[in-house]
Amino acid sequence: MQRKITFSVNEYYHLYNRGVEKRNIFLKEKDWARFHKLIYLANGTNPVRFREIENMIFSNIDRGDPLVAIGAYVLMPNHFHILVKEITENGLSRFMEKLNTGYSMYFNKKYERVGPLFQGRFKGEHVDSDEYLKYLYAYIHLNPIKLIEPNWKEVGIKDKKRALKYVSQYYYSSYEDYCGVTREESIILSKDEFPSYFSKDHDFKTYINDWLTFKKE
Repeated sequence: MQRKITFSVNEYYHLYNRGVEKRNIFLKEKDWARFHKLIYLANGTNPVRFREIENMIFSNIDRGDPLVAIGAYVLMPNHFHILVKEITENGLSRFMEKLNTGYSMYFNKKYERVGPLFQGRFKGEHVDSDEYLKYLYAYIHLNPIKLIEPNWKEVGIKDKKRALKYVSQYYYSSYEDYCGVTREESIILSKDEFPSYFSKDHDFKTYINDWLTFKKE
């Protein structure tokens, strides 16, 4: 089935996919860690060497040249979101094929299952405005709040302090990388390929804080 959009170099895209039948795609801590590492490893011209993943240190792996620039991401129990900029011809499709195939092979072998893990081909939306691009930093990083307050966008945040603490401690996203936290996973991002909306840590925190005050009238 042909896609409705085509991917072009120097354009931004919001990528996402979920488990088939909305099933959870991360069942144990090692599953989350595996996908987290694959986001970095799959984004390179070199083949993914699966034997290196288990005890891998991000900066010690030669993945080759990057295929896309990654600006933000989050892993949720049954789906994921990644904000990217295509920087090489066909790089986006190659990156997602390596990521989805690599994780599906791992998951099916580990849990002795067969068949597709994800709900069809990954979804991609062209980010065609500066307003939409900046909005995605909030949308992606605030996704985890749905785990503690499923209807917050409709009814507003019940406990803002708790929500802020939850997203700030949610390890499997790039939230900490915009808050000045030093961690090896920061190498996943290529911030220089994206507009500098958040030149200072407090700029990002203020933006996120503003979104948490949203309440549907």
